[in-house]
Amino acid sequence: MRIAVTGIGVVSAIGMNCTETLQSLLDERSGIGAMRVLGSAHAELPVGEVPYTDSELRVHCGIGDEPMPRTSLLGLLAAREALSMAGCTVDTFISGTTVGGMDLTEQHWLDYQQGKATENIRLHEAGESTQAILSHLQNDQMVNVFTPSTACSSALNAIMLGANLLRTGKAKAALVGGAESLSMFHLNGFNTLMILDHQPCRPFDANRAGLNLGEGAGYLVIEPEEEAITRGATILGYLSGYANTCDAFHQTASSADGKGAFLAMQGALQMAGLQPNDIDYVNAHGTATPNNDLSESAALLRLFGDKMPAVSSTKAFTGHTTSASGGIEAVISVLALVHGFIPANLNWSGTAEGLIVPVTHTTHKTLRHVLCNAFGFGGNESSLILSSQGIDLPAAESRKPVACCSVEQTDDSDVSIYISAAEGRRMTPQMRRIVAAARKVVEQSGITMPEAIICATQWGCMLQSMRFLQDMLDSDEQQLKPTPFIQSTHNTIASLIAIMTGNNGYNSTYAQGKQSLSCAMADIEAQMSLGLIRNALVLEFDEEVEVWDNVLAHIGDRTHAIARATMFVNTL
Repeated sequence: MRIAVTGIGVVSAIGMNCTETLQSLLDERSGIGAMRVLGSAHAELPVGEVPYTDSELRVHCGIGDEPMPRTSLLGLLAAREALSMAGCTVDTFISGTTVGGMDLTEQHWLDYQQGKATENIRLHEAGESTQAILSHLQNDQMVNVFTPSTACSSALNAIMLGANLLRTGKAKAALVGGAESLSMFHLNGFNTLMILDHQPCRPFDANRAGLNLGEGAGYLVIEPEEEAITRGATILGYLSGYANTCDAFHQTASSADGKGAFLAMQGALQMAGLQPNDIDYVNAHGTATPNNDLSESAALLRLFGDKMPAVSSTKAFTGHTTSASGGIEAVISVLALVHGFIPANLNWSGTAEGLIVPVTHTTHKTLRHVLCNAFGFGGNESSLILSSQGIDLPAAESRKPVACCSVEQTDDSDVSIYISAAEGRRMTPQMRRIVAAARKVVEQSGITMPEAIICATQWGCMLQSMRFLQDMLDSDEQQLKPTPFIQSTHNTIASLIAIMTGNNGYNSTYAQGKQSLSCAMADIEAQMSLGLIRNALVLEFDEEVEVWDNVLAHIGDRTHAIARATMFVNTL
């Protein structure tokens, strides 16, 4: 099967659609500047903000006053553009996010605790922000809805899952990518890590000092080439290779040798049947943090050696749009393919030992293959290749995952056997239980290094999320500690297990409400059918948090604690 890209849609600080985005890239016009919409106390930090209030975005979207997260408003605009360009009906929607409806939770947290504005509570869920987009797409053909939440690689992982579902016949056409809005939670979280620059960011520069956060959404419509040709669609490019790995090094930092990034890029090339010298341009992750740029440079140098293709990071245009970055930058990569140019790496002034030298001005060039990178917290590393010509990807076989071993950890009875005091010191009780369950299943199954680690969760690590949120509001965004933020991401558990076991294999997390486990299982089945994995460790995780349960009580709901680990193997 050849996977064609027939529609793209994008919203970011440099444009509300593809046309505006293309012009900004060609003009080398950055969207990073002073904060205008986000009401943070840290107004001194530059951001890549979409220059419209939520009310103004509603007018752009043509919707009323019903509660809707900013993430969903941005996503709806980009999704509509991609679908309009493709001119087809899709049956699969996969949208990566981490923030979800956190912006509404920030605004209404005090109201929630007093039993007010409770109609917004559900929209906190990452999966509900996806459903909010879907509710306005006027598509009753949707049969597959997924919300991957793997921090800054979420949108790229959404594209990969969509491709796998196409190849296994589980999808006919898919809208894939991601959306993320700026929030005080995210801004303060990254600020506690001391990786935000007070000036416009400078990817791969010797004097880089950190990233600028951004917001936006980017989606692609992908479908089998033969279907696109049959209906006379314009094919913009092809998805020809992709891979996800785990750096398995640290919850926020990248390894010095960029092992995970190298494996992801190498895996994408291998799937496409390409050699490194076939790549004409790399749209790098390039966050402009001292650690990331050096690590990614090490991976690029290892892969390409002295035959480095053109490389640039477009985050100096848009800011780091976190979970949406893979979708936005995949759209930029398609624009580069179609219009024959390499985007500039803005603000670069000089190199240092170990860093690649990027393209510093927009360069016109015919491109055949573009490699696009997105790397997330916990070392979740994803790469894909977009090409001007299609590459045949192997068809699937019929395989079903079968559980060979399962453990549910309901208390702390033997947790200390599987987790040392030092390891568990910064974990919440429920986190310790799920890690213990995972290690117990690995021990009992005899599969010491699973080929995939996938987490399914409705709310994620809510205790740490609520702790950071409350501290942020109580302190007026001052004197915050980084640990609760680091552990607030939905993929904390899946990445933590990989780090503890040194597992560089596939790593993902789904946050689609009560359907999260079925999403994880669909991912596993597709990968097993394609021969990409032979086994997978699945972790179901949620925790009861008193303050959040009290809020949910106003709408007659509550969270249910679960810590279950299951090892699945294929049937062949």
